[in-house]
Amino acid sequence: MIYVDESTIKIGGVILPGLFKSIEIKGDALIEEQEVEGRSTKPKQATGYEDAKVNLELVLHDGPVLTKLQKLEMIQNLFKKQGQAKPTVYEIVNEHTAARGITKVLFKNLTTKEQSKKDELSVTIEFWEYIAMTITATKSTGSTSTAQTTSAATSNLTTEYQSYLNNRGAAPKLKDKTTKTAAIDNADTQEYRGRIAAMPY
Repeated sequence: MIYVDESTIKIGGVILPGLFKSIEIKGDALIEEQEVEGRSTKPKQATGYEDAKVNLELVLHDGPVLTKLQKLEMIQNLFKKQGQAKPTVYEIVNEHTAARGITKVLFKNLTTKEQSKKDELSVTIEFWEYIAMTITATKSTGSTSTAQTTSAATSNLTTEYQSYLNNRGAAPKLKDKTTKTAAIDNADTQEYRGRIAAMPY
């Protein structure tokens, strides 16, 4: 959870050190420009909206307990802890963000800037609006394409031939799988005749 009021920023239960200076929210529409031959102006087409961006700015100084770099380390751990693989999604509570319709954000960017001869560190925190999307996966089966192919193939056949294909019977099945076929019987007969011919008389 992120809480932002007039003087304090609290992220995930941790109050950020430093002086809170400003909050800025930016939202953009998605507009595509198309090239048209012979025209100097490009026609524009609206396609949607980009996710809004929330920028928070604060300044860090050395204090009696923590230095500005130690304070920065606290903020860095909120952005990315050691071993953290993905950014965290936060709910954000603020009147300004609520008026812009932003309820969830991602900690997208952390920018720090230190100027010469100044005992301060500027920190800019950027959040991006997070809108969860539900993706439904569909599995295509081979049976559908096979049925479509079969249907397309049979549609080119005559009615009489289709009727024949639907009503033709199946080949008879043998109950005894050890029964000799004609080919085996002929081979046995030829072998028998060969043995007789080779016998001495």
